[in-house]
Amino acid sequence: MTSLVIADDQELVRSGLQLVLEARGCEVLASVGDGRAAVDAVRSTNPDVVLMDIRMPVMDGIAATR
Repeated sequence: MTSLVIADDQELVRSGLQLVLEARGCEVLASVGDGRAAVDAVRSTNPDVVLMDIRMPVMDGIAATR
């Protein structure tokens, strides 16, 4: 099973992605709304994949990926 963290500032996008991915057998470890929370979630969960939005508050997705 592939584990994921979803990072997007739009709740509707995050919940939609989570529904689709879980229906296909993926495990969503965290769903967060900004780049700083994404960094924290990745450090604490160690997912296989991170779906990262580029434009988010607090820290954008590019900075968070670095």
